[in-house]
Amino acid sequence: MARRPLPRILTNSAPLARMAHSASLARSRQLARTAADSASDVFHPLITIGRGLRRLGAAGRGRWAETPRDQRGPLAFFVGACVLVVWLVPYGPLLALIGVMGAGAWAGRERTPVATGPSEAETERLRALYEALVPYLSAEGDPSPLYAHGGDWERAFAEYAFDDAGRLERLLLKYPAYFTDGEDRSRVRIEQVLYAKAGRGREYRFTWDELANQLTLTVLDALPVDIAAQRFVTSPGETVLGFTDPESVQRTLPVTGGEETRDAPPVVWRTGQRSTEPHLLVLGQPGTGATTLLRSIALQALQHGDVLVIDGGGTGEYGCLVGRHGVLGVESGLAGALATLEWASHETERRLIAGNRARQAGDAAPDDTRRPLWIIADRPTALSHVAVAEGRDDPQQWLQVPLRHGRAAQVTVVVADQFETAELLSDPVRAHTKARVVLGPATTEEVRAVLGAPPHTTPPAQVPPGRGYARLGSASVLRLQVPATPDPLDDATGPAHREAVLALLPERTVPADGVGPTEPVNGGKRGDADTAVDARKPVDVGKQVDTRKQTDADKVVKVGKVVQVGKAVEVASSARADGAEPDDGPAAADAAPEAEETGPMAEPVGASARVRTEKGGEPRVIKGSVEAVRAER
Repeated sequence: MARRPLPRILTNSAPLARMAHSASLARSRQLARTAADSASDVFHPLITIGRGLRRLGAAGRGRWAETPRDQRGPLAFFVGACVLVVWLVPYGPLLALIGVMGAGAWAGRERTPVATGPSEAETERLRALYEALVPYLSAEGDPSPLYAHGGDWERAFAEYAFDDAGRLERLLLKYPAYFTDGEDRSRVRIEQVLYAKAGRGREYRFTWDELANQLTLTVLDALPVDIAAQRFVTSPGETVLGFTDPESVQRTLPVTGGEETRDAPPVVWRTGQRSTEPHLLVLGQPGTGATTLLRSIALQALQHGDVLVIDGGGTGEYGCLVGRHGVLGVESGLAGALATLEWASHETERRLIAGNRARQAGDAAPDDTRRPLWIIADRPTALSHVAVAEGRDDPQQWLQVPLRHGRAAQVTVVVADQFETAELLSDPVRAHTKARVVLGPATTEEVRAVLGAPPHTTPPAQVPPGRGYARLGSASVLRLQVPATPDPLDDATGPAHREAVLALLPERTVPADGVGPTEPVNGGKRGDADTAVDARKPVDVGKQVDTRKQTDADKVVKVGKVVQVGKAVEVASSARADGAEPDDGPAAADAAPEAEETGPMAEPVGASARVRTEKGGEPRVIKGSVEAVRAER
């Protein structure tokens, strides 16, 4: 069937074009536009009120639809009563009309549209970040790649947020399912790219969601450094190592920082018989706060237990603890450290035996076995080096029994050392210290080697003292900031921190007879009759001491009995001349039972003394035990 031709007037558009461009039609169009604008200006209030009444009506209908059917009757009765009251009040309808028009004008006003989406600069930053991830999150042969050069970055970045300075603050990105998110190397590569493109100088947390194939980047605030040493609200067996991020733990503690009191999230280490991480290892660079952490732990441990301190560095950082109640000894020399750790090993065995006998008899454990004993060893590898040089035993070997059986005997071991000498730590120390802390600047490999897992945060630009990472057993790696606990005897310590630490120190111990301390031994001369024996200072052997004439300048004066407060000291001499018995002969065997007469709880260091005569003829006092005398010869 042939098509019919169109009318001539429709096929020839020249007349229509001339009409559209005629001057009269243009003037008419301009007049109509001007009239519309004038009418819009004149009726703008009415338009605004009408738009507001329409919005109010829509809101009222929605409220009525949301009201349950059993409540619609009372609501309608209430509205009718209000209308009736308004109708009966003089000038009520007029006032109601004015109020309705005012509400309509307010609801119908033109609101400034809220700017949504990123700005131009933020869009460029997100696009640059997207392009940087393309080589790592794309693969050849992907029919619909999520990451491609020139692709849509809005598909990959589900959420994003910027701070007031225009820097990226939070980012939630998606990645393909074939990305190897289970490999640490792949994760580290993506984290490095994000860290470089999001802006260096800040700490970021990376949260991987393997189930949803998503990665969340979050900017972390700096940990507070104004929290000083103080009494923390904890139960017995809990020790605060420091403070971390609020989202990392489910607990907060009230702390005083500066002049205000606030709640801070702590890193709590639990010790005791039910602890899964009964011992702690701290590693770091020199000057990063390891001694500060050990001092903080010692102050908290003295609330409910006794403390033994081994200062391998010999810097005197624990001098504030000497002579305090609960401090059994502070040793920095090799002989004193060996005697102290040997006593601690025997004390651990004694506690185990006493507790086992009590359980077999159906009784409760003795009180002296339930009081916690803390062994704090700062840089024991320094003493190990000295022991090897002098041909003596390694002091770390006496930590084997407390480390293995300390949880059942209420004995806790805390060891701190440096990265440079970490290889000298013994195998028991490495095997039984499940709680780990790394302080100071450290690479991801170093943190992984110590904690067993890499941190999920980037390193800070500036590392303050006491800043690091902590991991308790198999838990996640946490950021850590140790509370400021400096040495109060150091001149560089501020007055506020000094007063804070001194307020936590227990009182100084006094002898049982109430007399004061004595001066060191002075050439075997008899001291003042009113002079007392301090349990942690050299003993004046001139007080009721029986001495014998020495036959050789190489003789050694040994203590025959462990010194107790308020008791006399008996000294027996033995010569190393020809024919003299060695220390491990019958004389030493006779002296051993006398040393055990004081009981198993005799204090190892400071509660006994020994005198050694040099070849020059002048004696000097050496703190330690009888066994330490034999070791020093």
